[in-house]
Amino acid sequence: MNNKFLILFLSFFIFLCIQIHPQRSKLYKAVESTSNYIVSNIKFTLKDKSDLQQIDSIYLQQLNYQQKDFKEALLSLTFALVLVRKVNIKFPIFGMINYPLVSVSDSLFELKNKFTLKYIFFDTQLNEFGDKDKLSHFFGSAFISYSSNIFDFDDLIGYFIEVFEENFKVQSSIDKRDMVANNLGKIFGELLKKNKNILRSQILISNTLKYFNYNL
Repeated sequence: MNNKFLILFLSFFIFLCIQIHPQRSKLYKAVESTSNYIVSNIKFTLKDKSDLQQIDSIYLQQLNYQQKDFKEALLSLTFALVLVRKVNIKFPIFGMINYPLVSVSDSLFELKNKFTLKYIFFDTQLNEFGDKDKLSHFFGSAFISYSSNIFDFDDLIGYFIEVFEENFKVQSSIDKRDMVANNLGKIFGELLKKNKNILRSQILISNTLKYFNYNL
């Protein structure tokens, strides 16, 4: 199991490096664009819209910024909507590694986090934080699902998460809601391959209807 996990993890890491490193400057500008859009529009222009409508607006803004390049848009949204600047991972052998993420200035980063949408699911808790952290999960999973052609990176992520806590220690835990966001992102990425007009809100609404239909 350990050898299989190591191969999968290295494949996943190399895949992300290939996707991100050559275009880090371009990615930074895209992240900055989305961050500015959230701060300026969520606070003023879109304040009367629902959170689902506002999330669609953020997605469409980045899609237009990327000139309809869905892969680049999903990747940029993954980093733009993450709420931390770095990921601290403790490996059993190598010790603690602080991996910096693509981010913006301190002031813009804090404002972006403040106005990031939080009412993502029908059962989101009514507090200050809500489900803000689930947006990056969703778009990250959608990016890999949409981008994967040769390998099934969605199953790779599922396996990675399954054994992650057993092999590594991270400063945040993965809960069931993370997994729901990941799964919905996977569905979104797969559907985008067939229908470029589908929106994130449609996936969430369908999931909500499915939940209530199943539990009635």
